[in-house]
This record gives sequence, structure tokens and C-alpha cells, in this order.
Amino acid sequence: MKRFFLSLLGLAIIAVLGTQLWFLGQVLYLRAYNPQNTAFMERSRQHGTVQYLWRDYDQIATDLKRAVLVSEDARFVEHIGFDWRGIRHAIERNRKAGRPVAGGSTITQQLAKNLFLNSDRSYWRKGQEALIALMLEATMSKQRILELYLNTAQWGNRIFGAEAAARHYFGISAASLGPAQAAQLAAMLPRPSYYDVRGVTDYVHQRTQWIQNQLPLVALPDPG
Repeated sequence: MKRFFLSLLGLAIIAVLGTQLWFLGQVLYLRAYNPQNTAFMERSRQHGTVQYLWRDYDQIATDLKRAVLVSEDARFVEHIGFDWRGIRHAIERNRKAGRPVAGGSTITQQLAKNLFLNSDRSYWRKGQEALIALMLEATMSKQRILELYLNTAQWGNRIFGAEAAARHYFGISAASLGPAQAAQLAAMLPRPSYYDVRGVTDYVHQRTQWIQNQLPLVALPDPG
């Protein structure tokens, strides 16, 4: 019986290592090649056509890059995939609210989820997300991580990436977004499908104003 359990344990370890090697292979591929699909896009396609148009980093408005960092991960250029200050803040907010109201995930963690995982709140998913985030940070530049995020983030019902979002909401390209438009898109990121239906709520309007005011304060990643 002991030998049987040891065999099962060995098979489980091999399966886990095999899974991590597969993820690492995918991450290394994305260093040089742009994704044609993501886990979130694949699920969205079950409900209709997905809007997704890749744009290189320099084809996306600087204001949108800054707005997304302000809204989602102001310490992006400083951390190595995890913002421990943000995590502690999220834990405290959740404790006071008595329910999950903040996640504390960095852009790198969100990218890992968007590319390969799902929205489950299980410990397994968060653990796998953390491992992929470390792979991303270890093998890619910050600029490439941000470029991937801006192109794969969900911005509405079956709307993915900055270019599709700019066209859907404003009828312009991602390169043409102004400060107010960029701030509004960033404000929508936590609940994109909801705001796609509801439009600009009072919260989105207030959040947009705050993000726009913070744009000059955030640092963008260096090239390379």
C-alpha cells in the first residue's frame, strides 16, 4: 500500500511539473510572438464573436498606459510581480467589509489570469497565477508585460484589448485616445461587461476624474 501511494505521489509531482513546464513554454513563446487567443477570449467566443485587434506598444496612447497603471498597479515598475503593500491593503479592506471587495492583484498577475486561467477564487488558481506571474517577470521586460496586458485585457462584452475598446466606446484608434478617454477606459477595467451595458455611471465618472488627475505622477516602464 505504501508503494502504491508513493507511486501516486510521484505521478502527481510529474503532472504538476509537466503543467508548469507547459506554462513556461507558453510564456517564452510570448516573449517574441503576439497571442492570437487567450483563456478569457476562448470562453467569450462561446457567446458570440470576439472583438480583438493587436496593437504594438507604440501604437497605444501614452495616456492609456499611464491611466491603466494608475488604476490597476501604480507600483508596476517597482515590484517583481507582487505588490505586498497592495495585498496588505486589500486584506484590510476585505476584513473591514466582511467580504471580498478588493483583490490586490498586480498587472502581471492579471495578465497571467487573462492569458491562461479563469476567474475562480480557489487557492489553486491563485497559486498557479502566482507561478505564472513569476515566469512572466523573470523572462520579459516590464514594457512587454504591459503591452500584452493592454492588448488582452477585457474591456466589455467580448471586447478585448485597447484598440477594440477605443473603437467600441469612442470610434477612434487606441493611438488617438486623449487623457479623459484613457482614464474612462481604465476606470471600467474592474467590471468591463457591467459598464459596457450600464454606461458611464456616477462611480465611473468620479473614478475617471481621479485617474486623469494622477496621470502625470505615474512612471512608465523603460524600453527593453
